[in-house]
Amino acid sequence: MNFSAKQVVFISFMLFSMFFGAGNLIFPPFLGQSAGDQLWAALAGFIVSAVGLPILGVIAVAKAGSLNELNLRVHPIFALVFPFLIYIAIGPGLAIPRAGSLAFEMGAAPFLPENFVESPVSLLIYTIVFFGLAAWLSMYPSKLISLFGKLLTPILLALITVIFIKSLMDPIGSFKSPIGNYRENPMFQGILEGYLTMDALAALAFGIVIANTLTAQGVIDSKKKSRYMMYAGLGAGLLLAVIYLILGYLGATSSSLGQAENGAIILSNIMTYLFGQSGTLILGIVFTLACFCVSIGLITSCSQFFSTAIPKVKYKVWVIILAVLSTAIANLGLTQILQISVPILGMIYPIAIVLIFLGLLDEIIKRNPYIYRSVIGFVTIFSVLDTINKIFLGSNWSGAFEILPYYIEGLGWLIPALIGLVVGYILGWLRGSTPVTRTNP
Repeated sequence: MNFSAKQVVFISFMLFSMFFGAGNLIFPPFLGQSAGDQLWAALAGFIVSAVGLPILGVIAVAKAGSLNELNLRVHPIFALVFPFLIYIAIGPGLAIPRAGSLAFEMGAAPFLPENFVESPVSLLIYTIVFFGLAAWLSMYPSKLISLFGKLLTPILLALITVIFIKSLMDPIGSFKSPIGNYRENPMFQGILEGYLTMDALAALAFGIVIANTLTAQGVIDSKKKSRYMMYAGLGAGLLLAVIYLILGYLGATSSSLGQAENGAIILSNIMTYLFGQSGTLILGIVFTLACFCVSIGLITSCSQFFSTAIPKVKYKVWVIILAVLSTAIANLGLTQILQISVPILGMIYPIAIVLIFLGLLDEIIKRNPYIYRSVIGFVTIFSVLDTINKIFLGSNWSGAFEILPYYIEGLGWLIPALIGLVVGYILGWLRGSTPVTRTNP
């Protein structure tokens, strides 16, 4: 079966809406206000990492055929453990409950009586409804194209377009001088900001949803499926880049409204300036839609993975489990979960990035198992030690880690990865590398 251009667009819309959450709304305006008249250089760097890495992740999974196939090139045990860490970290352990909490704070709290907002009951009621609806819509993953591609994503894009057009008709202000690290090297700082979105992890996780959706639409041939996954990734990447440009521009013009501590405050100030009191309502709808789409995408992808990994528990049961768990975490300890989940997310993110690049370079390294295992091994050792240092040792080892270039910026794993590449190549040359065969973990 061949997809029409229209169907490819809908798949791209679906993937875009799964990526585009509250964090993606907040980062670019803050970058824009900080970068000032260096906006375009900073945004270029931001798009390289915040769009480039996730799309490369989708392409790597598509080329390999599946995330499992990519993981198996390292080792069967790695193929069993690493996906569990990804899906737990970006699913019920962090992203799903955070989406519900942010949707409440930005989409509901501004319109509720203050004494009711401060009561735990208000968040409980909201998250039960929010995750209940998300679970209900996640029960039918084959219909996500219609839900995302034909309804939710167009609404979200239309709202952002209206905001942008209004900002052109009623200019907010002019670009100011850059602040902080954006003065010296705005492009590099933009790359670092985009890197911190950690969307490459989501790219690995969402591959299963795109692949299963294509199968449900009648695309069985693996080569065609990989090709359409790549098209969807590129389409979603283009949409993300355009939206980031718009949000960054809005942030850069907002300096006259006062410096803000985060992107959410910047957006609130912009919307109040452009639309008055109704701006809060529009922004609340945008945040709610973004968080809702991401929640459905994450519940769906996590449920599909866990139902495949543990087939005794059916897909719909996993949907309910994840929705209930996310509701509980959002209400009973999100702050504590964030304190644990964020360092763990930081631990597995470098591993995901080097895995993506190994997958993309597979034809060049000729599926050398020593390179896969050595690179992943060195980066894993670094990431685990760095996480132990941050969580359990109060960063007492940071002085030693800072010897590594760009460690403070979050890129300390680069040297371990390069060492692993050299060691793996030498081992492969000495022992005579052979391609990794497909086996099930």
